[in-house]
Amino acid sequence: IQLVESGGGMVQPGGSLRLSCVASGFTFDDSDMNWVRQAPGKEPEWVSAINPGGRNTYSANSVKGRFTISRDNAKNTLYLQMNSLKPEDTALYYCVRGQVTTYNGKWSFPPTEFWGQGTQVTVSS
Repeated sequence: IQLVESGGGMVQPGGSLRLSCVASGFTFDDSDMNWVRQAPGKEPEWVSAINPGGRNTYSANSVKGRFTISRDNAKNTLYLQMNSLKPEDTALYYCVRGQVTTYNGKWSFPPTEFWGQGTQVTVSS
């Protein structure tokens, strides 16, 4: 499978970015999709998820109300609209296929072959 993210960059606090992830090599419209981020020296953090049809979305409390996940199954593309960005949002953002689960406060992610290469988001004044 191939997942190619784009749209990252450097932005000032309060700014916005829109990430995209183009998928190929699997049936995109049958797949749960996620955005996961990882800051330097920290564990990966689940950000947001969307079901195959796009009607159900879920977001971490840290981004709720600021980030919106969406998808266009006709274009095999996943999106993350990020508004009101904060310095603590600085991380490498990954597009991930499959289900992300949590148990006893620990995240369980799909294997790395289901991850894209990531796109860097830096929020700084």
